[in-house]
Amino acid sequence: MNVPSYRYGLEDRPPRWQNLIYGLQWLAITVPLIIILGKIVARIHFTDPMAQITYLQKLFFITAVMLLIQVYWGHRLPLVTGPAAILLVGIITNAGSPMDAIYSSMMVCGFLLTIFSATGWFTYLKNLFTPRVVAVILLLIAFTLIPTIMNLVIAPEAEGSPLQHLLFSLLLLLVVVALSQRLSGLWKSTLIIWAMLGGSLTYYLLFPQGPSESAQVPFLASFFRDVTFHVSLEPALIVSMLLCYVALVINDLGSIQSVGKMVLADRMPVRISRGVKVTGLVNLLSGFLGIIGPVNFSLSPGVIASTSCASRFTLVPAGVFLFVIAFSPKLIQYLGNIPPVVIGTLLLYIMCSQVATGLRIVFESTDPLSMDNGYIVGLPMMLATVVSFLPPAVTASFPALVRPILGNGFVIGVLAVIILEHIIFRTEDLERG
Repeated sequence: MNVPSYRYGLEDRPPRWQNLIYGLQWLAITVPLIIILGKIVARIHFTDPMAQITYLQKLFFITAVMLLIQVYWGHRLPLVTGPAAILLVGIITNAGSPMDAIYSSMMVCGFLLTIFSATGWFTYLKNLFTPRVVAVILLLIAFTLIPTIMNLVIAPEAEGSPLQHLLFSLLLLLVVVALSQRLSGLWKSTLIIWAMLGGSLTYYLLFPQGPSESAQVPFLASFFRDVTFHVSLEPALIVSMLLCYVALVINDLGSIQSVGKMVLADRMPVRISRGVKVTGLVNLLSGFLGIIGPVNFSLSPGVIASTSCASRFTLVPAGVFLFVIAFSPKLIQYLGNIPPVVIGTLLLYIMCSQVATGLRIVFESTDPLSMDNGYIVGLPMMLATVVSFLPPAVTASFPALVRPILGNGFVIGVLAVIILEHIIFRTEDLERG
């Protein structure tokens, strides 16, 4: 086995100025993901621009808290964090429910995740998540976001026609994909931020309108005065969000394990337990603040490889900068002047990695082209896509008690793949075993 050689190892502390540079690199990766996913959720909840900025303030704050706690007391690995795309799916598909009910469900799920990781109960659930189930869950995250991506790309309320936005999106996507194949090192790791900046500037040149500006937005301001949370528990909504948190845990475990293996970290079971526990606690806090919860991202190995630096302490400056940004509404306003079509295009590009990972897992199975795989992977995807594109009037006609489940394409897909894998096709699995 070849032992990787890093300029700075996991427990090394780079010189102060180098540590700052490395921290800025992590920051350049984290900020675009917070802005992209955060703006989508903020636009769902609020029409007031100031309320949207406040939402992003909370999101920057909770990301900083998660990052610093993980580095010092959680998994203690060089792992970047940010808002979970799977929770975006849960919020979008349950957008008809009251905000308090959505985020109360997140609080409950964060609490359960903390209990499972602290007591070891989660190990008993691992048998449910076979490679095919994990692959389908990864694919579902991407495919159930298609309606949201479509609405962002078309952007009927923005300047220009839907056709012009669609053509712009296709061209931007082709450029980003082409650059991802030709760039390497840090340039490739920070491609999203350059695409965000370049795409926004090009959009404003083609569709002159000027970014929105408000003189009432202060440079510095706290957001704690806007925390007015009320507990509202809806059992069906909790079940719906709980299945989203199943996918979040899979993402979290995969990210921690991949980075731990890459930097040859010791005591990985303890790191995993602490890391997932912190994720659960911070998601509980996120629910209380009324924002989407964070997760450990799987982007970190590429950054570690490109910089040849595996020190966990390089993330500390990034966490401090995120904390500072959280208290500057004016700075967030400037960072958030991204056209919806650019957000939708970059979200589509990000989701391509989800699809690639899911397909790789499928094709690594013993017989990837078998009819079993076709049904187990294809049927949940078809069901989830159909439910995701149901007209709002149809889902509104469902009984309120089951609407968060039957009207959620991701939930339907997860339930379908578990039934197919562990009940309908269980005989074939036992015969092969």
